[in-house]
Amino acid sequence: MWPLLKTFSWQETVHHPWRTAVAVLAVMLGVALAHAVHLINASALAEFGSATQAVSGRPDAQLRARQGGLPDTLLDRLAAHPGVLAASPLLELGTSALAPGGERVPVRLLGVDALSVGHINPALVARPSDSAGRLDVFAPDAVFLNPAARQRLGDGAILQVQHGLQMQVLRVAGSLAAPGAPLLVMDVAAAQQAFGRLGQLSGIDLRLRAGTDVAALRRELALGDAVLWLTPDAADERLDRLSRAYRVNLTVLALVALFTGAFLVYSVLSLGVAKRQPQFALLGVLGLGAGARQRLVLMESLLLGAVGSLLGLTLAAGLAALALRVLGGDLGGGYFGGGAPALRWTPGAALGYGALGVVAAALGGWWPARAVRRLAPAQALKGLYAEPTRGPRGVWLGLALLVLATAMAWLPPVAGMPLAAYAAVGLLLLGGIAVLPGLARWLLRGLAPWAAGHALPLLALERARRLPDVAAVATGGVVASLALSVALTVMVASFRDSVTQWLNVVLPAPLYVRTAQGAGAGDTVFFEPAAVDAVRRVPGVAAVQGLRVLPLQLDGTRPAVVLIGRVLADPARDLPLLAPPLAAPPGSVPIYVSEALLALYGARPGQAFAPMGQAFASQAPFFVTGVWRDYVRQHGSVVMDLRDLARLTGDERVNDLALFLAPQADSAAVQRALRDDLRPHSGGQDLIEIASAEAIRANSLRIFDRSFAVTYWLQAVAITIGLFGVAASFSAQVLARKREFGLLAHLGLTRAQVLRLVAAEGLLWTALGTATGLALGLGVSLILVHVVNPQSFHWSMDLALPWPRLLVLCAAVVACGTATAWLAARAAASADAVRAVREDW
Repeated sequence: MWPLLKTFSWQETVHHPWRTAVAVLAVMLGVALAHAVHLINASALAEFGSATQAVSGRPDAQLRARQGGLPDTLLDRLAAHPGVLAASPLLELGTSALAPGGERVPVRLLGVDALSVGHINPALVARPSDSAGRLDVFAPDAVFLNPAARQRLGDGAILQVQHGLQMQVLRVAGSLAAPGAPLLVMDVAAAQQAFGRLGQLSGIDLRLRAGTDVAALRRELALGDAVLWLTPDAADERLDRLSRAYRVNLTVLALVALFTGAFLVYSVLSLGVAKRQPQFALLGVLGLGAGARQRLVLMESLLLGAVGSLLGLTLAAGLAALALRVLGGDLGGGYFGGGAPALRWTPGAALGYGALGVVAAALGGWWPARAVRRLAPAQALKGLYAEPTRGPRGVWLGLALLVLATAMAWLPPVAGMPLAAYAAVGLLLLGGIAVLPGLARWLLRGLAPWAAGHALPLLALERARRLPDVAAVATGGVVASLALSVALTVMVASFRDSVTQWLNVVLPAPLYVRTAQGAGAGDTVFFEPAAVDAVRRVPGVAAVQGLRVLPLQLDGTRPAVVLIGRVLADPARDLPLLAPPLAAPPGSVPIYVSEALLALYGARPGQAFAPMGQAFASQAPFFVTGVWRDYVRQHGSVVMDLRDLARLTGDERVNDLALFLAPQADSAAVQRALRDDLRPHSGGQDLIEIASAEAIRANSLRIFDRSFAVTYWLQAVAITIGLFGVAASFSAQVLARKREFGLLAHLGLTRAQVLRLVAAEGLLWTALGTATGLALGLGVSLILVHVVNPQSFHWSMDLALPWPRLLVLCAAVVACGTATAWLAARAAASADAVRAVREDW
C-alpha cells in the first residue's frame, strides 16, 4: 500500500496542492479550536485549583456556615477534642484596596491564626519583612501580601482597605507565598476588630489525629444543620461545577469546525476519486482488488487527518497562549479571578484531540472509498460507469434519524450536561442530509413544467432531478454549516432579546448607586442606614430602595447560591416571574427562587424550601411563592423582601441603592449632590459608583455581544468550509462530465452557455441546500433554546427569529454557492472537453 501512496496518491497531491491544502486546513482549524478551548479551560482550572488548594490547604475536614458565620467559641470546643490535632480559624472577606494611583483593586482578605495555620495552610504563613518585628504576625494593624497583591498594590508601607464607606489604614509587614489573585492576610482577631466581625468566623479547618473518624466526630459534636462539614473532595467538586457547563458548551461549539471539516474532506476525496476514475479502473484491471482500492482511499483520508491534526495541535498551543494572555482563563466568562494562567499542555489530551481529527477525516473519506470499491473497472475505462443512486432506502434512513433526534431531544441531562441534546443535534443534521436527495427529487419535479420551454434551465433541472444524490454530495457541507450558523444566530438573538427584556424589569429606577466592586464583597463593603438616610435627603430624590446581596451555601459540593434582599411592593411587577406568584401561608417567609434553584435543589412553587430553614435555623418555613429568571447567577439565587432579610439577620445594611427621581429633577445635579452628601460618611473620599439604568443596560449588552463574538467567527469558518466543499464537489462533477460538455459543445452550445448551465445547476443545488439548512437550523435552534440552555445553565428564554438576518445569510450563501459553481466549471468549456467526446474505445 505504501508504494501506491508514494507514487499514485502523491502525484495527485503534487498536481493539485491547493485542494489537499483546503482539506488539511479544515481539519487543522477544527482540531486547533477544540484543543485550544481544552487547553484554556484546563490551564485555568489547574491554576485556580492550585491557588485555592494553596490557600485552603488540604485539611481533613472543613466547617463552614450555610449563611453568615460561625461563632468563634466553637474553636475552643473543637481544639479541645482528643481527635483533633489542630483547629485553624479562618475569617474570609471580600473587599477593595487602594492602589498607588487611587484605583480600587478587588482583593481577598483572610484572617488566620499564625500559631495553627502552618499545620494546614503553609502558603498562608506570614513572612515578616526585615523591618518588621517578630510579633507583627499578631499586630492589630499588620497585613501581609501575596505576589499578585504586591504587583497590583505596589510596595508601599501603608495600605488602605475598604470597610463599608470607610478606609481602614493597615501597615504592610511582609509577604506570603500564596499564588493566585490578590490576597491579604492578617491576624484573625485583628481582622474581626477592624471589620466589625467580633465573635464570628467564616470557617474552621481541622487536622485530625490518625484513626479519627470524621463521621463519628460530626455525630459527637452535633453542631446542627446550619454548619456544613466539607471534605477536600467537596472543594474540588465545587470548583469543577463552577464552570463545567461553560467549558462543555465552548468545546462543543469549537467542534463545529471539525464537523464541517469532515464534509470538506468528503468533497475533496470525491473530487480526487472522480478525477482519477480511469486510473483506479486501470489499477483494477491490473489486479488491484476492490478492497485494496478502498483501503488506498481510506489511507489518503487518514494521512490528510494526521497532517491536519498535527498542524492543528501546534496552532492550538499558540491560540491558547494568546487567549490566556488577552482574555484570561475563562474567555471572558467571569468564573476565575486573577491574572493570566500559565499554559499547561498534556500529551494525553493532545493525542485525544488529534485522534478526533483523524477520525473526522476517516469518516469524510469513507463514502469516496466505498465508491472506489464499487467501481466496475471495465465500464470505467470506457467512461460508461455511473455512481448508483441510493434510492428510497437513504430517505427512509434519514427520516429514521430525524425521528430518533426528536426523541433524544426530550431526554434528561446526563451528569448535569445535555449530552442527549447534543447527540440529537448531530442526528438531526445527518438525517437532514440523508433525506436531501429525496427532497430534491420531489421539489424539482414540481419545477419541471416551468422549465419546459427554456433549454438551459431544462437541462439543469433534469440533471439535478435525475441525479439527486449529486446534490447531497455538492451541498452537504453547506447544509451542515448553514444549519449550525442559523441555529447559533437564532439562539444568540433569542438570548439577547430575553436579556434585554429581563434588564427592563430588574432595572426599574433611573439611577443606581453602589460602593462594592463585586458580589464577593457584599458582606464587607456596604451602606450603613445613616448613609441611606443621607441619600433620601438629597434634593431631587423621590424614593430610595436598597438591595442586599449575601452568599448562601446550601450544598458543600456546589457553588454558593446568592441571597438577595430587595423591596417587593408588587412581586409580579418587580421580578421577571415565569408565572403569577402564589400566596404564602400565614407565618411563613415568602421567597422567590431562580430557575437554577428549581433545577438543582428542587425548590418548587407552592412548597416549603427546607435548606433555607437549615441555613437560618428559623422556625418559620420558607415558602416558594414564585420562580424568576436570573441571567446573572447561573448557580442559583433566592429573592426575599428586604424587611424579612433584615429581620432574620439583624442587619439593616445594604449593598446597592436604586434611586427614583422627582419628576423635574436633574440627574446630573442629583449625582453631584449624592457625592457631596456621602463624602462625610467615607472620610472625605469618593467611594461610590453611580450609573444610570440606560448605561447599565448598554454596558450589559456590550458585554453580552463581546462574549458571543466568538460564535460569529465560528459561523464564518463553518460557512467558508461549506463553500469550499461546494467548489470541490462541482470540480469533481466537471471532471466526470467532460464528455457530456463536449457533446453539448458539438450540439452548438457556446462556452458561455455551458458556464450558465453549470451556474444554473449550482443555483438549484445551493438553493436547495440553503432551504434545507435553514429548516434544519431552525430545528437545531429549538433544541439549543429549549433544551441545551435550560439543562446547561438552568435558565429559559423566549424564542426570537431574526428573519432579516437569516434571509441575508441565506441569500449570501446562495450567491456565493452559485458563483463558486460557475468558477469551478470554467474548465468545462475547454478544448479538452470538446476532444473528449471523440474518444472511442
